[in-house]
Amino acid sequence: MAEVEKIKGVPVTEAQIAAWEAEAEAGYDVEALKSRGRGRPGRGAEPAQVVALRLTAEELSALDARAARQHKTRSELIREAASGTVRTTSHT
Repeated sequence: MAEVEKIKGVPVTEAQIAAWEAEAEAGYDVEALKSRGRGRPGRGAEPAQVVALRLTAEELSALDARAARQHKTRSELIREAASGTVRTTSHT
């Protein structure tokens, strides 16, 4: 018996495949696809770097609690902390 293909847990039907095929054969507006952008929105003129950071369970819990209190994400708090540290120490 053949395995049923799924996307996000939903089985892909022959009707869906036929609809995708018809859409592709009709052609796509390339400019519309390009204007959508890719990935997450940028944070500046240049691509941002992804940096891995190891935290203990206690540190992560404290970070999450503070983020919730301030209605911010983990990343926002970490960027703010790093930015403040860099500004403070870059003049010495």
